[in-house]
Amino acid sequence: QVQLVESGGGLVQAGGSLRPSCTTSGRTFTTYAMGWFRQAPGEEREFVAAIDWSGRTTYYTDSVKGRFTVSRENADNTVYLQMNRLNLQDTAVYYCAADDKYGPGLTDDFYGYWGQGTLVTVSS
Repeated sequence: QVQLVESGGGLVQAGGSLRPSCTTSGRTFTTYAMGWFRQAPGEEREFVAAIDWSGRTTYYTDSVKGRFTVSRENADNTVYLQMNRLNLQDTAVYYCAADDKYGPGLTDDFYGYWGQGTLVTVSS
């Protein structure tokens, strides 16, 4: 069993930055592909970013390319999502996800483990 706990969300003005993190426990983190997804009010959950077990391969949805960076620190069992130049459309609950399949995956059905989510609110 794998547990994921997100933190680091919050309220930020448009143009600002946040760095949510996701810490895992329960099994070996270093073999897991990790993903970040988000769900805005009234919308379906969507893919944001993903990183493979080594940290060398990353993927981003087009709307965050050049603004968001996903990274991981395997020694700390933690994955990060550095979010810069935030805009109102980035407001959502952000979820991290994990799985030990070869990846990373870009769809939510790839991942078997999910965190509880952390709320990011961008104000004007």
